[in-house]
Amino acid sequence: MKSRLRRLKQLIPVLDWLPRYQIAWLWPDVIAGVTVAAYAVPVAMAYSTLAGLTPQAGLYCYIFSGIAYAPFASSRHLSIGPTAAISVMVASVVGGMAAGDPSSYAAIAAMTAGMVAVFCILAWIMRLSSFVNFISESILLGFKAGAALSIASMQLPILLGITGGGGSFSERLIVIVQQLGSANTTVMALGAGSLLLLFAGNRLLPGRPVALAVVIFSTGIVSIFGLAELGVSVVGPIPSELPSLGVPSFHVEHIEGLLELAFACFLLSYVESIAAARTFAAKHFYTVDPRQELLGLGAANLIAALGHGYPVAGGLSQSAVNEKAGARTPLSLIFASITLVMVLFFLTDLLRNLPDTVLAAIILVAVSSFVKIDDFKRLWRISRLEFNVALVAFTGVLLLGILKGVTVSAIASILFLLRMMAKPHVAVLGRIPGSSRFSDAERHTSNERFPGLFVFRIEAPLLYFNVDAVNSTVLEAIHRERTAVRLAVCDLSTSPYIDAAGARMLQQLEEELEREGIQFRVAEAHAEVREILRATGISESLGGVSRHTALADIVEDFEREASPPLDRGRL
Repeated sequence: MKSRLRRLKQLIPVLDWLPRYQIAWLWPDVIAGVTVAAYAVPVAMAYSTLAGLTPQAGLYCYIFSGIAYAPFASSRHLSIGPTAAISVMVASVVGGMAAGDPSSYAAIAAMTAGMVAVFCILAWIMRLSSFVNFISESILLGFKAGAALSIASMQLPILLGITGGGGSFSERLIVIVQQLGSANTTVMALGAGSLLLLFAGNRLLPGRPVALAVVIFSTGIVSIFGLAELGVSVVGPIPSELPSLGVPSFHVEHIEGLLELAFACFLLSYVESIAAARTFAAKHFYTVDPRQELLGLGAANLIAALGHGYPVAGGLSQSAVNEKAGARTPLSLIFASITLVMVLFFLTDLLRNLPDTVLAAIILVAVSSFVKIDDFKRLWRISRLEFNVALVAFTGVLLLGILKGVTVSAIASILFLLRMMAKPHVAVLGRIPGSSRFSDAERHTSNERFPGLFVFRIEAPLLYFNVDAVNSTVLEAIHRERTAVRLAVCDLSTSPYIDAAGARMLQQLEEELEREGIQFRVAEAHAEVREILRATGISESLGGVSRHTALADIVEDFEREASPPLDRGRL
């Protein structure tokens, strides 16, 4: 009975932390929930319009997904809702499927959220939480920078009061330049003023609902001065009610087209959510369960689909608002949802004159944080490989679009990784003076080398696609030795796995060296590697592979057996 209760608490963490909830946490959670709601009102409306949906769709996403996520959350601070990147991904694909029909558009977007939920739950069942690590931070860096520029090219026409147009990023920029002369000065002034207020407010009042204040102020200006009659586009009426929950209607022919979109949204949602959750978990000294977050995101996206929303994720900015406001538990999300319901019921009439140019300004300010030049510079200094991955993601998004850009960058990341593993570094080792440890002798020239002894380490798994490169590298290095080699020793401590081809390569290397009169030994092999060598029968030809075989012991034996002319020295 106790084991069942423990498993149930692991499955639904709210059953564990709610009975231990302290009354002192209630007020901080309430304040955090209200603050998140104040942040979410303008942002949710802006992101849902970016996704091509009605403004209230974003509010529905926040209301329902927070309630669904909270019981399953392992993070105390993660806030769930629409994000800019997912919104533009939805708009880039769903528009072509809906063929201009708003009801069909909404249904397809909701169906995408449902498919994301399915991917999350399947990944949870199959324990694939580590699979999404193929979307690295370098990919996200390039993707977000490219997405920010792509989103900006879509929002600038709204900010300037021009029609815009064009399918690709470059085409949109050309159209914007061509139409600048016909920009609506009233719209442009309102949009530029909103941008200035948002940037200044975020800098001077970080963590405060500056966007909400700008929304209230701009809506009042439009209402008082009748700016809608001067060509200022406004949001219009927003239904002051919750939608009825139900399975979205869709056509079977849409499923195949949505699979790619839903999978991309799933990857992006999970990676972004885990990154944000781990950030605040490290700050507040608690752990986040990556697998459990799959279940929470699955529940959030499922209810978003049933509530006629679209895919949601745990965004860093909204989670930062939740954390800075003092949230202690996921209960803050419940209070945020309650506050948003009150807004939807009683305050939506006040938002009907909210100008679209202000929503565009909110989006532009939000995505401006995606472009991190300093992070690109840091990658350039640390790893050219990761910089190239980020650059591929950046250019892929701009040239191919958001969805294809994610796919191309993920493939490029894997290819770069395989390229690196295909030609692993083979270090020639020497003994660290005064110790029994060994390290790269080329990097540390003071290490002790022994004439007639060649010790090397393969710094990668031995797999079928790198064995030829390793074999040739080792033989060339042995033949370059100034003193004839009598014993070659392979240190496998940094090779956690070898496949059948890797085992066969070691056997072939042993046979080749034997023909040249060189003895070959293997040391420091991991348990799984030893089992593979024994199973393939290669262990015997290598003189036996044992966990008792230490590299230092082999070297000491070589020193003792060496004739006086071959006493220890340096090459």
